[in-house]
Parts: sequence; C-alpha cells; structure tokens
Amino acid sequence: MKKNIVAHPGIIKRIEDNKVEIAIMVTSGCASCEIKGACSVSDVEEKSVMVTVDDANRYSINQPITIEMQQSLGTWAVLLGYVFPFLVLFTGLIIFINIGIDQGIAGLLSLLLLLPYYLSLYFLKNYLGTRFYYNIRP
Repeated sequence: MKKNIVAHPGIIKRIEDNKVEIAIMVTSGCASCEIKGACSVSDVEEKSVMVTVDDANRYSINQPITIEMQQSLGTWAVLLGYVFPFLVLFTGLIIFINIGIDQGIAGLLSLLLLLPYYLSLYFLKNYLGTRFYYNIRP
C-alpha cells in the first residue's frame, strides 16, 4: 500500500442510487492497548461515510470493504474543520480587543464570526464533495 493513502476497513450499511454508506470502526490508541480493560479511557466509535460510486450494483449490504483516501485530503479536512476556524476566532478576538471592545463582548463577537465561516462551508459542500473523494476496494 502506498504511503500517502490512508485505508480503513469498513462494512457497507446502506445503498441508494449511486451512493454507498459505509460504517468504519474508529479506535483511539488506547483501544489497541493490552491493558485497556483496566482503564476506562479506551474509545471505539462507529463512523459513517457516504461515498459516491460509479456502479452501486457491484456492492451488497454487509459486504466488507476497504475505504481509501489520500492523506493530503485528510490534512485539508483538518485545516478546514479545526485550524481555519481557530484562526478566524483568534484573529477576531485580537482585533475586537485591540479596538477597545470589552473582553466578554469581544469573545461573543469572535464566536459570531464563525457563523459566516461555517455557512460558507455549508454552501460550498457540493464543491468540496467533488474535491474530497474516497476509493472503495472490495
């Protein structure tokens, strides 16, 4: 397997039209620990991913598959979901405080700056959906 590809095993949960819903078991580092039974920190969670495919007839429900994504796309997802909103919030907070607004109000206004950011992501979801793509292997 290539270094720049991230792959996870999954199971097909639903098929509709040309979209396949895949359940992926996401585990934290603690979940693979040998003494996880003695600790309450271990975390295993099921995530669901909807993937557009060319021919949905090739797949069946409960079929085990491997879902792959380029690592660089995961980096962009982290940037869009966490880093850029933090920068908007932090920059807004600094600007509002420097122009003399009370700290509490500056904090609330900075939080309100996230609203246009996430709305723009929402309106760009179709475009972003074409940029972030998954590959499925049976």
